[in-house]
Amino acid sequence: MEVKEAGSSLDALISSFNARIAELQQLVIARNMYPSSSISDLTAVDSSLSGLELQLENIRTRLREETEAIPKAKKLIEASLKQQKKLQFIAANIPLSLSGRMDHTTQDTINGVQQHSCTDDLTHEPLKIEEPAQREKKGRAPPPLWYLNADDLNNLPSYMRGRLTLDKINAAIDDIAMYAETNSQLIRAPRKKLTENIVEKAMELRDIAATEAFKGKHFFLESDIKGPSLKLDHTGKAILTILRHTGRITEGRSGHNRVFILVRPQQI
Repeated sequence: MEVKEAGSSLDALISSFNARIAELQQLVIARNMYPSSSISDLTAVDSSLSGLELQLENIRTRLREETEAIPKAKKLIEASLKQQKKLQFIAANIPLSLSGRMDHTTQDTINGVQQHSCTDDLTHEPLKIEEPAQREKKGRAPPPLWYLNADDLNNLPSYMRGRLTLDKINAAIDDIAMYAETNSQLIRAPRKKLTENIVEKAMELRDIAATEAFKGKHFFLESDIKGPSLKLDHTGKAILTILRHTGRITEGRSGHNRVFILVRPQQI
């Protein structure tokens, strides 16, 4: 029994050696058949593997950088949300119509000055509307624009507020600032530069500006109220009442003129 087992083991070993020898012979034949191409193929495989390893390392580096950037991104999002709330508050309170609009009174004033300048001799300089920077040098600031916000409107008594909206009231504030700027231009303009149709009003404004109650202040007359947003109708009178109530204007008289002064609200 032991002899048979030893014989079978020897036969298995011989078969294994023969199979291994056959495999080696096939490898030798394959190497001899394609000696150059096999080397280049192996080189290409090695290059591909090296490239894949490099890409994998780049991916790991980028992933690490993105992970480190997450806390910074969270802080940026928080700051953006805070800024968004501020902008939403500003958008809720800023009027739709801003200053810079010019009514027909202002346009007539400037046109009248320019027409007279064209017919005057060259020794006279034309009237120049001073830019804000020039006014600051002379200590003359532009008319204030103290707009109302949503809280100001909500704090008004309901009978005073009525159906008025924030945009209508702030558009009226644009108008009164425009009236005051027009009057300021007329007061400063040399008489020779004024046309006949505005000389009388300019002299009247200068007399008012020279009085103690209105000296150095921005003001407009009741007769200046001609739109485009503020008019002497029921709505316009209600707006003037609100502006007095909220401290945007005060009222006085000079002769037969009803004069409104632009002032800074106490709560601002």
